[in-house]
Amino acid sequence: MTVRGRVRGNDYRVLAPDDHLTPRLTVSVVIPAYGGQDKLDLVLAALARQTYPAELTEIIVVDNGSAPPLRLPGGTSAKLVRCERPGRAAARNAGLARATGDVIHWLDSDVVLTPGAIEAHMRWHHAAPYLVVTGYLRFTGAELPAELPDDLEKHFEPAEPHTWIVDLVERTGGLTDNPQRPFSLHVGGATSVSARLVEAAGPMDEELILGQDTEMGYRLAQAGAVFVPEPAARAYHLGPTMRMRDKQPIDRVSHAFVADRIPAYRWLRGHPGRQWKVPYVTVVVDGTRGYDAVRTTVDAVLAGTVPDVSVLLTGPWSTLDRDPRAPLLDPNLELVLVHGHYRHEGRVRLAETADVDPAVPFVLRLPAGWAPGEDTLARLLDLARDDGLGLVNVLLHESDADGVVSARLERASAFARARIVAGPGEDLDDVVDEVSGVTWVEGETYGFTTEPGVPQGRRSAYRARVEAQEEAARLAKEAERLRAQVTKWREEAARWRKSTVELRREVGALRRQLAAVNRAQQGLRTLVSTTMKRALRKRLRG
Repeated sequence: MTVRGRVRGNDYRVLAPDDHLTPRLTVSVVIPAYGGQDKLDLVLAALARQTYPAELTEIIVVDNGSAPPLRLPGGTSAKLVRCERPGRAAARNAGLARATGDVIHWLDSDVVLTPGAIEAHMRWHHAAPYLVVTGYLRFTGAELPAELPDDLEKHFEPAEPHTWIVDLVERTGGLTDNPQRPFSLHVGGATSVSARLVEAAGPMDEELILGQDTEMGYRLAQAGAVFVPEPAARAYHLGPTMRMRDKQPIDRVSHAFVADRIPAYRWLRGHPGRQWKVPYVTVVVDGTRGYDAVRTTVDAVLAGTVPDVSVLLTGPWSTLDRDPRAPLLDPNLELVLVHGHYRHEGRVRLAETADVDPAVPFVLRLPAGWAPGEDTLARLLDLARDDGLGLVNVLLHESDADGVVSARLERASAFARARIVAGPGEDLDDVVDEVSGVTWVEGETYGFTTEPGVPQGRRSAYRARVEAQEEAARLAKEAERLRAQVTKWREEAARWRKSTVELRREVGALRRQLAAVNRAQQGLRTLVSTTMKRALRKRLRG
């Protein structure tokens, strides 16, 4: 298949599917069903009306223990598979085992596709071999017809949209604006997936009670998937889903299990010391580089502020043959010390090769002897996550004698995508730069050192927390005292303002009295002057 463009992040717009498609890919529609024969008949009738070629379409109905058993209506080309293991995941896996298509289209037994839905899905799959395409469901409460009507919209409308998917798509620019969890789009009602991706990610997890769709979507993302919402792929869901009826209890059950398997759901991993089935980051260290160097690195990693971490120590552990009579003369003493020191540490795995669980989102490849600071790993992860980077190279040391010594923080999904689209002989890091982004940072800036530190440990962290709480309490008491002092000053200021007003009033009264006295004195002076003048004139005349 010729890929028209390399998708960066989840910005699938570079693919531009062909509106005038010449179909060549086959699709297997897998329908798990438990009872509901009347709805299944409508679903199969809708599949018979699809515009995508019937000769390229395989339909597999999986009866998950219905009583009475499900039957296929006459004239259908569908295959019927019986699966006695209960659960939708088991039923889907049974159908998947029989599927032969280039694309797997999950379809629920109560979802009626509009005629052009599968063709709308397949236009995208002809553009790239690593896509997950989800159609738009509308939930109808209309009465079930005896036969599928010619005008689906007229019969099933008004209907409600799949609100949370519409909201997710709208707030992320159609999932193109570097969304953190695009895999949430993988819902089983009407989603199609490249069979190549399913093979890489593995089948549905049958241990899960709920949340199987999302968990598989996460693994598909880790395998390099790009997630595409397709409004033209429309379908009607016959009635509400179980989650719509009981969202809170459904989420409660789902979250209890998916927390172990989906590291991207950080809010489900708030416990400061728990270990999880799939860690958020695995640090790979060469265990053959000497006991002291290995311990410097591993102990610093385990003492950091990221508890959701595992360490993979590589070395020929299965070949170790200890000599208990002369341990100091053992030529493999350094390996023996590393093996003995970490073999019972739950977050450390001793392995022959550096193969990391593909479900782990980030991998840090770190040379032994280099110790990250307490918050180093957290800062690198923040950088990769916030900027959507596929690779962060860390320059640790450079010299003429040693060359360049570096560490690498790799995003597993970016490297999986790069392996899918890389051409023969093409440098994988260059392809990662195209599909996700690559950067270099200085190790010293991020706190790397060759000096072995003293891990603080939980007791020290506890003491620091207690001291911080005591300091916070002291500062709170001081703030309360200052607030009381401020209140006192405000009350005093109010009294001063009141006194000032009263003084101003008294001064005003005194000024008015003084003015009256001045007027009286002026009148008296005028009277005296007039009287004296009159007396003087009389004397002069006499």
